[in-house]
Amino acid sequence: MARSLNQVTLMGNLTRDPELRQTPSGQSVTSFSLALNRSYKDSTGEWQEATDYVDIVAWGPLAERVSQYLFKGRRCLVQGRLQSRNWEQDGQKRSKVEVLAADVTFLDSRPSETDSSTIDDNAVDQKDSVENNKKNKKATDKSVEEIGDEPINLDDIPF
Repeated sequence: MARSLNQVTLMGNLTRDPELRQTPSGQSVTSFSLALNRSYKDSTGEWQEATDYVDIVAWGPLAERVSQYLFKGRRCLVQGRLQSRNWEQDGQKRSKVEVLAADVTFLDSRPSETDSSTIDDNAVDQKDSVENNKKNKKATDKSVEEIGDEPINLDDIPF
């Protein structure tokens, strides 16, 4: 039998805050959804916008990090695989295809001003830390004016 490849890479915005839960055995699991925007030309040649929504599941320490640092509207890159689930609800058989995340990369450096209503305490601490680092960097960096107008000798550069 030939081997199969089941690999997914998605980049989009969270449609809702991640939901962190614990299994009875104590394993962390987080579920969230990504909105994936795309453009295409319709039959008249006009550009159209469309959005696809994909459910994502993360387990273990990855689930905890996702629930701690991501929230609605944040951009992220998810790498993982597709998995299907089947269950019965109210006497009807149900099924779902979702992405089982192996890695999640947070793409936003900090929340935008429009997202301030959804910022949790951890995100506020992260934002303050980033701003303090910028202030400290400005205090230690010397501007070109402070260095002077002396010409630079290329032999002094070590590389």
